Amino acid sequence: MKSQGSQAMSQTRWLSAWYFWYFAFIGVFQPFFSLYLQSLGLSAGRIAVLISIGQVIRLVGPLFWGWLADKTGQRAKLVLVSSGVALLCFSSLWLAEDFLGLFLGLTVLHFFWSASLPLVETLTLAHLVHQTERYGRIRLWGSVGFICAVLSMGWVLDIAPIKAVIWAGWALLFAAVATAWWLRDAASVVVRANASIQSILGQPRVIFLLGAGLLMLAAHGTLNIFYSIHLVDHGYGKTVVGLMWMLGVAAEIAVFLLMPRIMKRLSLRQILLICFALAVLRFVLIGWRADSLGVLFFAQMLHGATFGAHHVATMTALHHWFPPAQQARAQAIYGSVAYGIGGLMGGLLAGALWESIGAALTFGVSAALALLGFGLVWRGVPASSGWQVVR
Repeated sequence: MKSQGSQAMSQTRWLSAWYFWYFAFIGVFQPFFSLYLQSLGLSAGRIAVLISIGQVIRLVGPLFWGWLADKTGQRAKLVLVSSGVALLCFSSLWLAEDFLGLFLGLTVLHFFWSASLPLVETLTLAHLVHQTERYGRIRLWGSVGFICAVLSMGWVLDIAPIKAVIWAGWALLFAAVATAWWLRDAASVVVRANASIQSILGQPRVIFLLGAGLLMLAAHGTLNIFYSIHLVDHGYGKTVVGLMWMLGVAAEIAVFLLMPRIMKRLSLRQILLICFALAVLRFVLIGWRADSLGVLFFAQMLHGATFGAHHVATMTALHHWFPPAQQARAQAIYGSVAYGIGGLMGGLLAGALWESIGAALTFGVSAALALLGFGLVWRGVPASSGWQVVR
């Protein structure tokens, strides 16, 4: 029988591998699926609706899966089952090319797929126990997978039909499901929380942290849906599109490696204020200076702050602020608020504005949302708010 130490090390490897395949799939889906939808003759509004389905599902899907996981304690098994069903649903995209067929297929797909990431985040932090500063070094393998997929897919699409996006997505999703077979729940005993989850959610700094996360994800809505189209419209090839996405994630990896040191020197409030300030700068540069490859290069490097540092800081805070018995629900609530409400709001807003006010002003709206997030952190996350446990 394996010791707890060797089992935890084994799980670290499988979790790293799962992150790799999961985000490799995202690396195909996020930058290039909008181009596939555009090739089917769909309007910008319909593309925005289809891309935003995942955000709609994240309003309720993670809450259901988080409740079920905390109720049953079978987090690893739920990851395997839900992602397996998601793989079956993804297969329908080989046949569906009309708006209604795509809408139905993506809706069911995202409902089951929405279970995976929050539950694996919970599994990862549970296996790390009191070494949560190592989270970034496991999570960075997701960024490596994203880079590999983006670069490979960009090169493939310069020589192959856009339908290759569907084939590559299916293969990567299958690899994620196969890896999920080896994931196991942490052996630690779950202790009943002294405080209800509602009482912790009602604390001001938790409310403002969730609100700031919502605005950060909303600010990224234009980028997630229209960034690739924006670059192609400025005359860049698909290989360059892939390179730009890769640069952002490379910066993200660097930040993941540096976060243990950063978190020892800066408070949660300081990290978040820097992240939101750089997000404002990033979206302004992308919107108004897309004609300059050098400026785009710099703007994409800021992704290390606007996603990487923001994500690690928020995940670590949630892990410490909520007790073990509430971890799956805490991650699910953040996913629903930030990726669900925030991602949906940002995506639909971008779809409504893109053709009416143009790319530059739409990215300007993203900058304004990031500025509002800066204000929430400034107002609601006190300087004394570090990584202390809330009970």
